[in-house]
Amino acid sequence: MTQIVSSLAEISDRYKALFVDLWGCVHNGITAYPEAVAALQAYRQKGGTVVLVTNSPKPRAGVAVQLSQFNVPADAYDTIATSGDSARSAMFRGAVGEKVYFMGEWQRDAEFFEPLKLLEHPIHIERVALDEAEGIACCGPFDPMADPDVNRPDFLYAKQKGLKLLCANPDIVVDRGETREWCAGALARLYTEMGGESLYFGKPHPPIYDLAQRRLQAIEVDVSDSEILAIGDGPQTDIAGGMGEGIDTLFITGGLAASETKTTHHPDEVALKAHNEKEQISPTFSIGRLR
Repeated sequence: MTQIVSSLAEISDRYKALFVDLWGCVHNGITAYPEAVAALQAYRQKGGTVVLVTNSPKPRAGVAVQLSQFNVPADAYDTIATSGDSARSAMFRGAVGEKVYFMGEWQRDAEFFEPLKLLEHPIHIERVALDEAEGIACCGPFDPMADPDVNRPDFLYAKQKGLKLLCANPDIVVDRGETREWCAGALARLYTEMGGESLYFGKPHPPIYDLAQRRLQAIEVDVSDSEILAIGDGPQTDIAGGMGEGIDTLFITGGLAASETKTTHHPDEVALKAHNEKEQISPTFSIGRLR
């Protein structure tokens, strides 16, 4: 049974590093949560290391710029690991071929196609129409408010051609302020259900956790899995992912599952238990909001 806590400080002394989700935990897609920022700052002031582990399709530099725009200060974290960077690395190694059909909002996601300097021999990626493509790079839907089913005709064609879909953001939905939007994970799920092959690199899948560990090594922080706490509001991404990696988890119940867990300041114990059983997750700790 998960332990409900009132603040990060109650448990943070047990851990040397935090893997912290962003959307729904540190900000709402528009602005920062002040209490969450203060909690991370206090943790770092006591010597802890904060890795922001996000399913954003953006490179980490783009996420850092976005965080500044959302009023998340740089002293609230040490480094960033993004699903986008993990997926980009695979794409430039040829995971979905050289001729790629792009799905997403180009004005927002153009950074995804910037060559990776860390790779010795990245392939040349060319954006093409679907009928010319060798694979699909999906950063999100063209219209985040449209039902994913609008993509069925294109996905049927892609499946028949045997195209792989590279998913840069495994999240199904996200709440931007009070508005719920579809993410790339919803499209990848549909493509898989239709018989296509989707490749995942963000939470809950191992590649992004490997990247987070490399980010720690890059700043010369050496910790064991037992010294890491994964924090997030996504039952099937943040919590399932942390559990899969064998690390402790803190479930932010006031995010995506606020309604199901009847969270006001704290989650309702009965509702939380029922939700966790339905999702088949066992978070180590739970809290209404990161504070």
